[in-house]
Amino acid sequence: MTTADDLIALVRTYNPRTNEPLLRDAFAFGAEMHEGQFRHSGEPYFTHPIAVAQILADMQMDDATVITALLHDTIEDTPASFKIVTDRFGREIAELVDGVTKLTNLQLTSRETKEAENFRKLFMATSKDLRVTLVKLADRLHNMRTIKSMKPEKQAQKARETMDIFAPLAGRMGMQWMREELEDLAFRVLNPEGRNSIIRRFITLQREAGDVVPRITADMRVELDKAGIQAEVMGRAKKPYSIWRKMQEKDMGFSRLSDIYGFRIITATEGDCYRVLGAIHQRWRAVPGRFKDYISQPKTNGYRSIHTTVSGRDGKRVEVQIRTREMHEVAETGVAAHWSYRNGERVENRFAVDPVRWISKLTERLDEDQDHDDFLEAVKLEMFTDQVFCFTPKGDVIKLPRGATPIDFAFAIHTRIGMACVGAKVDGIRVPLWTRLKNGQSVEVITAEGQKPQVTWMDIATTGRAKTAIRRSLREADRERFIRLGRELARVAFENVGKRLTEKALRTAAKALALDGVDDMLASLGSAEITARDIVRAIYPDLATRTGDEIDANRAVVGLAADQSHHRAACCQPVPGERIVGITYRGQGVVVHAIDCAALADFEDQPERWVDLRWEEGQHRAINTVTFDISITNDAGVLGRICTLIGEQKANISDLKFIDRKPDYYRLLIDIDLSDAEHLHRVMTAVEADSHVSGISRHRDPGQSGAQRAG
Repeated sequence: MTTADDLIALVRTYNPRTNEPLLRDAFAFGAEMHEGQFRHSGEPYFTHPIAVAQILADMQMDDATVITALLHDTIEDTPASFKIVTDRFGREIAELVDGVTKLTNLQLTSRETKEAENFRKLFMATSKDLRVTLVKLADRLHNMRTIKSMKPEKQAQKARETMDIFAPLAGRMGMQWMREELEDLAFRVLNPEGRNSIIRRFITLQREAGDVVPRITADMRVELDKAGIQAEVMGRAKKPYSIWRKMQEKDMGFSRLSDIYGFRIITATEGDCYRVLGAIHQRWRAVPGRFKDYISQPKTNGYRSIHTTVSGRDGKRVEVQIRTREMHEVAETGVAAHWSYRNGERVENRFAVDPVRWISKLTERLDEDQDHDDFLEAVKLEMFTDQVFCFTPKGDVIKLPRGATPIDFAFAIHTRIGMACVGAKVDGIRVPLWTRLKNGQSVEVITAEGQKPQVTWMDIATTGRAKTAIRRSLREADRERFIRLGRELARVAFENVGKRLTEKALRTAAKALALDGVDDMLASLGSAEITARDIVRAIYPDLATRTGDEIDANRAVVGLAADQSHHRAACCQPVPGERIVGITYRGQGVVVHAIDCAALADFEDQPERWVDLRWEEGQHRAINTVTFDISITNDAGVLGRICTLIGEQKANISDLKFIDRKPDYYRLLIDIDLSDAEHLHRVMTAVEADSHVSGISRHRDPGQSGAQRAG
């Protein structure tokens, strides 16, 4: 096992001024606290904190970070407390250890959004000191390196978590080497056959064509020598997971992949980077669409480099990255550059960008009162994506995640612009709002006064900022719609008991129901959280009780002559609670239409056939059939769940037929037997709330203006 002397010697290689007594004390304290504890492999547990400390020392981290690594499990798994660590090692180290402990205890997968509030607090805390995150990443790296000793199901869980959370986090912090290793270690667990197949194909390729990396490297050095450029050239085959991901994204086999080799050229100056680019393009043909200049447009984590892909020896595509030595150090160490030491001094790198600024900017954009789940979604969307750079018509650069759309672009400029967006032009051409933006495109947002975000935008937007603003706007719109609907339902309910709806009556009912004002009560009624009878009962309990008697279907309508029968119109399918009018038909009696039925236009010049009608007050039977037009995703179990939701609302399905079948969705007509307008709204609300329902509406056909019998 590595000793304290070994670790101190490693730290001294880059920081001769290290606090040796404190490091030695931390080593002894950690060993004492973990005495008698063992890992799944059977090794003493303290070998793990030592290994984590070595990883951070290899990254040339400061003393506080290395000591935190030695102690990172003491508060969680040993008798040590925050106070004990503070008294012995100081508050800075104690807070770092405590931060790692909190991060370890958090559930960060999307299936655990209940932890969103803790995630918010953690980001607020780590925005002050991101060394907590660095220790946790090193901790996960060593756990993945030694994962074979764990049970298979635990290996799979940790590997998925690593692939979903920790590998992208390492990349976001600028440590691509760690991201690649974490991905490959997780890939080894999650898809060992896939990884082995890639490795076998590599071996076959090298046996058939030889190792092309040395040959291409030599060719590049020849071209640079001709141009008189001093530079270091390095080449390697890409990692198995990187190749596997390309195969999945491009849906092609290994034999068809060409750019499986990567080369880096390290220069002395920024000017030399562009001279190298010219020399490479002069010698080999550049692949269109594969050029990226991250020197003029750096990534938010400080990454700078020129990327290009060329057709090299034997027509093989190779990716070339060109950067200066300082840029290379940032590309290799990322955020760790902020705490790196060399010869006892903190290293200053002018290209390093402090990710604290990124986290602070993110948290500032999120309102304190927004849903915590929204915050978690926004953080993940912002953190785990690469970026594209687009331009406004004035030439300003807007940075967006890869896959962003004009809607994301509009909200990135200003929330007001996003709210009013009705269209967009990309490079001067009008495009749909779901268009995926690419690097270097110029985007013009078209706005219109009075425009509001649409529900479909939630599926189009990719950034946390856009999704949060859209969701907030939709909630406000839903509330307004629910208030309007609630007021209409309340009006009908009051009329059914012979009373007039007044603001005073509404205020009295809201107070009696212990709700926060009239609007909250009406919104609750409109969203089916309470019923109209609850409101009537709050003011007129005796009248509300009388309305509970079920009405005979033969006398459901008031206003008919004694010898007249009635039937509901098939075109509009009116239900009790909606305003109605009758049209007389010879041999059919009176056909009842909704007052807004389009078919009534056919009878405007026949006033003698119109009959003034209204629904009988009270509880109607659930025998009034209404046809719904519903679109659902084509997934297993969705239709069954929708039928269950309808049944839970005490509604019966009398008929069902599919009218459109696509690979990704079904559209169908469902006949449902309902009692009244309130019952109809409860069913629609319950079905519409299901995440697999993309749309629901009443199916009305003016062409079917004949009668439809109830029951």
